[in-house]
Amino acid sequence: MDLTFTKEEEEFRRRLRTWLRETLPKLPAKPPPDQWPARRAYDCAWQRALYDAGYAGLHWPTDAGGQGATPTQHLIFLEETELAGAPYVGANFVGLLHAGPTIAVEGTAEQRARWLPPILRGEEVWCQGFSEPDAGSDLASLRTRAVRDSDAYIVTGSKIWTSHAEVADWCELLVRTDASAPRHRGISWLAMPMDAPGVTVRPLRTLAGSTEFAELFLDEVRIPLSHRVGAENDGWRVTMVTLSYERGTAFVGEVVACRRTLARLARTAKENGRWDDAVLRRRLGRLNAEFGALWRLTQWNVSAAERTSPGGGSAVPGVGGSVFKLRYSEARQELYEAAAEVIGPEALDAGHPWTADRLSALSYTIAAGTSQIQQNIIAERILGLPKGR
Repeated sequence: MDLTFTKEEEEFRRRLRTWLRETLPKLPAKPPPDQWPARRAYDCAWQRALYDAGYAGLHWPTDAGGQGATPTQHLIFLEETELAGAPYVGANFVGLLHAGPTIAVEGTAEQRARWLPPILRGEEVWCQGFSEPDAGSDLASLRTRAVRDSDAYIVTGSKIWTSHAEVADWCELLVRTDASAPRHRGISWLAMPMDAPGVTVRPLRTLAGSTEFAELFLDEVRIPLSHRVGAENDGWRVTMVTLSYERGTAFVGEVVACRRTLARLARTAKENGRWDDAVLRRRLGRLNAEFGALWRLTQWNVSAAERTSPGGGSAVPGVGGSVFKLRYSEARQELYEAAAEVIGPEALDAGHPWTADRLSALSYTIAAGTSQIQQNIIAERILGLPKGR
């Protein structure tokens, strides 16, 4: 394992910093929260700027339209864009970080040619149809069914916690294609057009007041067989590729953001006198060590992915992503609990940005698989403990 950067990687960092320094001041103001059509337009325009500059799909294989950069260069990209205050990936989150990488690895040549270029150019937005009302993070319990009818599947069921469904063009959808198969089999991974007849989107408002999530209701939606990624009934394996990206690299930029928030917390505490509290100082110091360790763990995971794929571009993050996700989601909650202690009564002000972040932090121990799911993965696949029932 080598966590140092090569001369080529440092040169890549220098060029990226220069481009960010020249580009970011020219960006328009970001639209307010919950104005999703405007937010989609803003996020897609930023993605187009990255594409034109050669930074879109950085670590995707070149034959999938990417730049063929190493996972380490991708890590540098995530770190530098966050440090520079560049726009978050936003509405393009699922397409760029989940669906796109999965199609790049598991899709046919025709599927890669159809779906990947519009994702990279910021022309088509994807959402994720994995969670169901009665299944939660237990994806093997999903009940949305797909029945073959000639050259298509007829899909009926419902999904929940579907991010950005209101403005999405496509959905990465898990369906049960063999009801008689064991729980982890008989599942298929489909690409569903969101404008297909029978698709209904109902927005949800979260505890934090945001509306980026929605419910999906699917009433005999017709999806061509050619939209299935991977073999029929092999969707569980394909989904593990998707989740490896989600847990392995999708939260990397947010670790950098948490470290910046922690620095602001320390400054605020010094300004309002809370810094005199030795217990609070120790708490902030421990969090600083936690996020530093998480960043090193990320580098370790990326290094491991590069070892398993010497070519770099299509490396799939390993199960170490579950260790990262488990601890990161808990540390994020602890960070905003500390923020509430620093700002005192202001924490009750719903308009304070740290109040909204504190409320939304609760969801991080559920999103991308609950902490209990991550503990099971760590126990079974890393520690080699017996599988639970």
